[in-house]
Amino acid sequence: MDLNLSDEQRLLRESAERFVAESYDADHRRKTANDPLGFSPAVWKQFAELGWLALPIPEEFDGLGGGPVEIGILMEAFGRGLVSEPYVATIVLGAALIDRCGSTAQKQASLPKIADGSLKLAFAHSERAARFDLAKVTTTANRTVQGWHLSGSKIAVLDGHAADEIIVSAHLHDHQGPSGRIGLFLVPATAQGLAISDYPRLGGGRACNIELLDVELPVDALLGDGKDALLAIEWAVDRAMAALGAEAVGIMQTLLDTTLDYTKIRKQFGRPLSANQVIRHRLADMAIQVDEARSMALRAALKADNPPIERARAASAAKAKIGKCARFVGEQSIQLHGGMGVTEELEVGAYFKRLIAFDTLFGGSAHHYSRHAQLGRTTQPA
Repeated sequence: MDLNLSDEQRLLRESAERFVAESYDADHRRKTANDPLGFSPAVWKQFAELGWLALPIPEEFDGLGGGPVEIGILMEAFGRGLVSEPYVATIVLGAALIDRCGSTAQKQASLPKIADGSLKLAFAHSERAARFDLAKVTTTANRTVQGWHLSGSKIAVLDGHAADEIIVSAHLHDHQGPSGRIGLFLVPATAQGLAISDYPRLGGGRACNIELLDVELPVDALLGDGKDALLAIEWAVDRAMAALGAEAVGIMQTLLDTTLDYTKIRKQFGRPLSANQVIRHRLADMAIQVDEARSMALRAALKADNPPIERARAASAAKAKIGKCARFVGEQSIQLHGGMGVTEELEVGAYFKRLIAFDTLFGGSAHHYSRHAQLGRTTQPA
């Protein structure tokens, strides 16, 4: 297997790293953190102009036809700058679900708008009692003569406050009662009966909780033909975990580089910290963890379109391993910076907070070690 980047992938990495280095400094991040929107619409427009919003969208819908590896390259660069734009919510989750589940008319109506930056999405699936079980959905969609009535609540919806439309999962109830199937609905953010309460996420960006109080939707709000969407949801979340893993790698690499530079200039007893052999060993351990995490993120991206069990095991393995690597690198960086590491004067703390948020999003390391083991048992012959 050739793991070297193609010429196009190298150009994507270079352009993304250059853009992030020039645009995302400490002042920009502080300004964005204090903005109620949580990101910059002007930067989102630049993402569209650079073609990043069209990257994974099929070419027939004004996209570039990229895949999970290209998304991973972009997300690693985003991690270096703590980018807070709703890329995962709109592109990695929202656009992917519409492309996977939507009808041709729904794709034509939404995907070109996503590519040009005029339509932002969010995915509302997690519920308070689900405990990371993607199959556990209590939100209901009741079929009516006019269309659908949605009732229920969702939590931890990434960038839902800024979305133009929210993809909501719900248990389908037809005229004969519960169907046992999960459906996905495109709900306008301005729909009557939709209540959104947003809050800042740890490490930057925003999320929200959503209440659906008998929201009325037309028949065509249901994505696709009403087949069970659970497999598509699992597929999309696995791809999102691969993308977030790549972002975590970018964050860890920045912490490693920052800590290495700091230990070269910070002196104790007349010598730089990096002259201490114990410090060198700790830096070497950090570098090893970063490389291991990068390998796991790439593996998850390469297996994103493989058969479901193989894809899911790779995604859970990456989420679990990168979560542990991220915590180690973050803690070592904080400690090696001493008391300065926990002050707002340095950005080490902000990067560490984003890594903590990564470890809990879509399930922590313990959950995914368990999921990986369970999936492994299902592949064994009886």
